[in-house]
Amino acid sequence: MQLSIVIPLLNEEESLKELHDWIVSVMQSNHFSYEILFVDDGSTDGSWSIISQLSELNPYVKGIRFLKNFGKSQALHAGFNLAKGDVIITMDADLQDNPEEIPELYNLIQSKEYDLISGWKKKRYDSLIFKNLPSKLFNWAAKKTSGVKLHDFNCGLKAYNKSVVKSIEVSGEMHRYIPVLAKNAGFNKIGEKVVKHQARKYGHTKFGMERFINGFLDLITIWFVSRFGKRPMHLFGALGVLMFIIGFGFALYLGIDKLFLNPFGRLITDRPEFYISLISMVIGTQLFLAGFIGEIITRSKRNEPRYHISEELNLNSEQTQYSL
Repeated sequence: MQLSIVIPLLNEEESLKELHDWIVSVMQSNHFSYEILFVDDGSTDGSWSIISQLSELNPYVKGIRFLKNFGKSQALHAGFNLAKGDVIITMDADLQDNPEEIPELYNLIQSKEYDLISGWKKKRYDSLIFKNLPSKLFNWAAKKTSGVKLHDFNCGLKAYNKSVVKSIEVSGEMHRYIPVLAKNAGFNKIGEKVVKHQARKYGHTKFGMERFINGFLDLITIWFVSRFGKRPMHLFGALGVLMFIIGFGFALYLGIDKLFLNPFGRLITDRPEFYISLISMVIGTQLFLAGFIGEIITRSKRNEPRYHISEELNLNSEQTQYSL
């Protein structure tokens, strides 16, 4: 199979039929073998009913439905696990991503020059104050922190070599940083393509201003995980040793001063250096223990499920030719 198109969604019943027909038209005009994998992230409207109808009409349509809203990252992770195509395309379900971009994205990956191509919505139709400016600030910070030179980390339209999505784990709210996760996994051929951005036709956005706050917090997390995730002792242990040395240095100074230089002076407990020494050594010990515990945790396996699927469609079905 050439293409897997993974579409996470939440309450997008109005756009699904139109998006499906548009994708199928592009697939047929380019003679692609494909699958469309809708991941319903706990929708409360009629989205799953629409997906079920589309799967009955088109055997290339597959779907999974979460028991509740687990988040876009979990939806993408589930889609990546099930995708069978040589190239995986992700896009949003709100019709703001243009399916006409898919053939060129596919060709860029198939050329073997890139492991991942990220879309860049250079011209946007969103609010300037509430989306464009915060997005520019966020992307600037992400680029500087991660070292991945992309203009639009948040763009949902991306193309991946199959080996990329099978090698990374998208957890929490890390869907914004999939290129960074790919880079950390060793996939350094990351490119960017200017794509068309369309105004939202139906419904309203599911993300508010809090996504930028969460985005910056996730950025700090991924910076730490990428540098120290597999060796937390290198950070916490180093800081702990440094703090302990500072505290021990003050304690040594106080001891020498009291024993040899000024034996009849103030009590050690009356001097501020005593409390600096005490606090520094306590903090140093705690940091060292945090690093030690972190090392133990990284060596343990997490077996808890990250999401629960309530229904599946066409995941193991035989595919036949479909005509629009």
